Amino acid sequence: MDRFLEMRTFAAVVEAGSLAKAAAALVMSKAAVSRHLGELENRLGVRLLHRTTRRLSLTDEGKVFHDRCRELLSGVEEAEAEISSPSISASGLIRMMAPVAFGIKQLAPLWSEFMSLHPRVTLDVALLDRAADIVEEGYDMAVRIATEPSSTLSHRRLSTTRLVLCASSMYLDQQGTPRHPEELARHTVIAHRGLTTGDDWNFEGPDGQVSVRTRPRIHTNSGETCRAAALSHLGVVLQPSFLVGEDLLSGRLVELMPEYRAAEFGIYAVYPTLKHISPKVRALTDFLVECFQRPRRAW
Repeated sequence: MDRFLEMRTFAAVVEAGSLAKAAAALVMSKAAVSRHLGELENRLGVRLLHRTTRRLSLTDEGKVFHDRCRELLSGVEEAEAEISSPSISASGLIRMMAPVAFGIKQLAPLWSEFMSLHPRVTLDVALLDRAADIVEEGYDMAVRIATEPSSTLSHRRLSTTRLVLCASSMYLDQQGTPRHPEELARHTVIAHRGLTTGDDWNFEGPDGQVSVRTRPRIHTNSGETCRAAALSHLGVVLQPSFLVGEDLLSGRLVELMPEYRAAEFGIYAVYPTLKHISPKVRALTDFLVECFQRPRRAW
């Protein structure tokens, strides 16, 4: 009985979405994959997957067990990466994706250093504000900003960011400075369409949770557009600290009601786990982890 192989097989099936695809990725027969799954379920005494002729889906028990499997398997991968021979140099094309504003503001300035460190690596960087399936679309890795990383992908935390409520001093001089979130209903607001709560902005403050329905003058799917509007004294924005941190530090924008905190997110490097992580992806992931551990005044 190989518990590690059973867990690895189970995780591969969940990520691939079928026994056949998992078998191909693991270089084993479909019958072997099915056998490992059956042995795992028999040993645990629960059903982990609902199986039909068209699709697979996790049971409630399967979801819990899959989360734990991913944590354990990721730990093994990281341990192996730490002791693997450094003689295998990184080379080849890395296809990666990242959110647009983060890719421009935070990643683009890093590429020169990375390319100097790894001259045999080439990059294809797609900036997309959508959670694409990196396996289906053929990406080697991605940077994602989320409350939790994907349970079907390996990940390493790079940093954190928080949503900051801010505006320019000129706007505040003209329109007044809000002291409580409820006052935002009377202010000009520039809103990002990607906010999961829509025009309802939520905060955690001294008096508990507060939610206010804003009336945006502008809706946009671009964080840079929100930032530019705020810098042009048009209104109040709720944007991530990685985007407006330098503006706050310089005084171009002013944080409002810091005692009322908006959402906070993790920033993760994620990559598929069906196969062993390649030296090139490991090199880029290690580089990003190291970069974002450096002191960052604007965050």
